[in-house]
Amino acid sequence: MMMIINEPLLPQQQPPLPSSLLIYLYVGHFLSRWGARMWEFSVGLFMINVWPDSLFLAAAYGLVESASTALLGPLVGQWVDRLTYVKVLQIWLLSQNIAFMVAGGTVVALLLYSDLKSTNFVAFISVVILVNISGAVGMLSTLAGTILIEREWVVVISEGQPPGVLTKMNSIIRRIDLTCKLGAPVITGFIISFVSLTASAVTLTLWNVIAVCLQYWLLMHVYNGIPALSESSYKRMSRLSPTDMEESSSTSQEEKSLVSYDGKNLELNQNSFGSKIIEQFTKIPLVSAWRLYLKQDVVLPGIALALLYFTVLSFGSLMTATLEWEGIPAYVIGIARGISAIIGIAATFLYPILESSISTLRTGLWSIWSQWMCLLVCVASIWVQNNLTSAYMLMGGVAASRLGLWMFDLSVIQQMQDQVPESDRCVVGGVQNSVQSLLDFMTYFMGIIISNPQDFWKLTMLSFILVTLAAVLYSLHIYRVRKHLFHGEKVFMLVQWCVRSS
Repeated sequence: MMMIINEPLLPQQQPPLPSSLLIYLYVGHFLSRWGARMWEFSVGLFMINVWPDSLFLAAAYGLVESASTALLGPLVGQWVDRLTYVKVLQIWLLSQNIAFMVAGGTVVALLLYSDLKSTNFVAFISVVILVNISGAVGMLSTLAGTILIEREWVVVISEGQPPGVLTKMNSIIRRIDLTCKLGAPVITGFIISFVSLTASAVTLTLWNVIAVCLQYWLLMHVYNGIPALSESSYKRMSRLSPTDMEESSSTSQEEKSLVSYDGKNLELNQNSFGSKIIEQFTKIPLVSAWRLYLKQDVVLPGIALALLYFTVLSFGSLMTATLEWEGIPAYVIGIARGISAIIGIAATFLYPILESSISTLRTGLWSIWSQWMCLLVCVASIWVQNNLTSAYMLMGGVAASRLGLWMFDLSVIQQMQDQVPESDRCVVGGVQNSVQSLLDFMTYFMGIIISNPQDFWKLTMLSFILVTLAAVLYSLHIYRVRKHLFHGEKVFMLVQWCVRSS
């Protein structure tokens, strides 16, 4: 007995993760992201061809998509938090793929009946609305999958594993996304340039038909093969029941206290009634999700990351449509976006090295300011008279800035994974995506106001100002946490060395 008592308790370490299951996870994620990236790249080109010489349709689509995510993102996070992993997986894959099938098929109809706008404007608007709605549903479903895989499964799978596993998995997941961002636009651009837009829309539809069953098979193998996932799903379900009972109990007690009053404590009970109204308001799912988000220590980095979504400097639909209007071929835009993604993939290799050397916080600081410096090239392109040179400077500056952008993205995500409690991860992740979509919404709203491609420089300047604000906010967060931005003694030693060398 004494031997058992005196024996040191070693931390339990999970067995090594089966490499085959991790490959299944990564391939399933790849299939999902490839379809989303195909649609994301194509939709701007579809819209500028349906309504030439105007960014209105491209901006309107982006407005609908980002508004739906901004409004419903927190609810999607709560929904993911309240259902079992298997149920979320089923609804996510089915709704995402069906939505993109409908969107692709509707675009085919728009392209085949190119004179619909002039012959039957009501039917034209109805079809455009259907494209917008189906695209928005597809992106909301993609958000649910992102929360499930990136904010839940990756964290659960890495628990109990050696240090660095979470960082490595985050980097691989982001690398897959960027690989899709590289490959999907290049292939889609070549199909558009050398076959037709219609062929591109048909390819998108067929991809989602084929991918949905394979995705489900792969991800269910991961769920069944890693016991930690089923255990976590069970714990999440059991966690919800006591909470619901407590809320019901507290509500019942409040109702009793409101009934039992006399003339002397009338004013007190009236105050209680007012407090009850406020409390009920804060229990509204959307409101409670935002309150939970704002309480987090990482709210400032989250807002800084979201500000980077208020931008046209991203090879998104507005920038793609503008480049198309300037006469840049679709395959060139696709290649430029591919180069941008390659630089982003390089960020996923560099991030673990920097993170292990200078910490997650300081990696984020270095990253956001390096992005800012690269975007100075985009600002300089505004004053270049040659349109072709200006377009290539714009694409080059955006592509180079991806190194800092994606390292900053990884840094903020890992801070949220490390500092947000397990019970709040899905909700906080949903609100974070909602904030990002709200800023994305503002980008497309400005695109509708400034819809003339000749005025794209105004959107470029506004985007650069917002990136500057994001860098300043994150720097303030670093100063608040560490009480300094740089190690003063190291800077002083560097200056001394330079003086002595000279």
